[in-house]
Amino acid sequence: MTTTLKSKLHADLNVAIKERDELRSSTLRLTLTAITKEEVAGKEKRELSDDEVLKVITKEAKKRREAAEAFAQGGRTEQAEREKAEGELLAEYLPKPLGDDELDAIVAQAVAEARSAGAEGPRAMGAVMKIVNPKVAGLAEGGRVAAAVKKHLAG
Repeated sequence: MTTTLKSKLHADLNVAIKERDELRSSTLRLTLTAITKEEVAGKEKRELSDDEVLKVITKEAKKRREAAEAFAQGGRTEQAEREKAEGELLAEYLPKPLGDDELDAIVAQAVAEARSAGAEGPRAMGAVMKIVNPKVAGLAEGGRVAAAVKKHLAG
């Protein structure tokens, strides 16, 4: 039987509790709660796939990054450090983000594909994003992807 990402989170949570690792155990607890909330959202309870679990973890990690920035700007260094640490901990469960070169290559290929399909001008942006997004899901943030696409379409 293959272990799912969710069961790995549960196992890591149990280890963290035994080791009295407060940061890790509270972060994993909150993340597992977010996953459960996602599972019961909608008409019927369902088990999330690993891809869906990754999306939840990505969302949670992004929340932590944004909160860390907000706390840092508000001069609340201690909370900022805590949020940053939680975000880094969650990042361990995410695939390694794409480097700029890798992202550029994927975008360049998508731009060529969209153009060969007849997409030009502002419409091309949507067409290219449709091609790029599934390929970079969870590996690059939307803003970064959009910026790369705009750069390629302009240049």
